[in-house]
Amino acid sequence: MNDVIAAAKRRASQAMEHFLKVLSFVPEDMLDWKPVPTAKSAFEIAAHCAGYSAGFVGVIATGEFPEQVEDFLGPIQAAIASITTREQAEAALREGTAKTLAALDTVKPEWIDSTIDTLIGPTPFLFFMTIPANHLVNHTGQLDYLQTCWDDQLVHF
Repeated sequence: MNDVIAAAKRRASQAMEHFLKVLSFVPEDMLDWKPVPTAKSAFEIAAHCAGYSAGFVGVIATGEFPEQVEDFLGPIQAAIASITTREQAEAALREGTAKTLAALDTVKPEWIDSTIDTLIGPTPFLFFMTIPANHLVNHTGQLDYLQTCWDDQLVHF
């Protein structure tokens, strides 16, 4: 297996586990708390991450981005809307990550250094291999921030 693929798989798994670990420290009574009405709550962040967890699989598995943004975002939005509990979010995130790992196993070596056409122009395929992990890392930081807002100053590893 290519080292780049192995690294992408390892980072995706580690990012998922770290996200879920930090989420586990969000008390039930704070799951829907928001610092302002327009912010996302910890639950909304979890549902968002779970919905997107399988969202990049098609691009990774085919080496192509859908021609229409709706073809990319529609299934993601539907997945997010279907998540109503912490347990569903965790299960969907685990399932999406498993699908991502399986898709990474199908990456053709020549795709790694290629670019694919997206709605914003040519994008390195490597971006799509690493975005599942990077996406979760960024949102884990949001959970960390929310926890400090309710005075949880502990580092959750």
